[in-house]
Amino acid sequence: MIEHETRLKVWGNSIGVIIPKEDIKKEGLHVDQKVKVVITPVKTLKVKDIFGKLKLKLNTKELLKEVDEELDSKFF
Repeated sequence: MIEHETRLKVWGNSIGVIIPKEDIKKEGLHVDQKVKVVITPVKTLKVKDIFGKLKLKLNTKELLKEVDEELDSKFF
């Protein structure tokens, strides 16, 4: 089984996927061989997708005070 992350490319009036030659050789595939292709979009995580979803036990002021105290104890 080949699992490879790639980009879709325009190929005439169609869109194609390029499979690296090394992967083809490793699997012993050849031209005109019938294969099954499963396409899954790669999702990228964006800040806007997670913004506001993190629930903190402390408010920002308390959290910053805690971080300051921890850093002071490590460096002073």
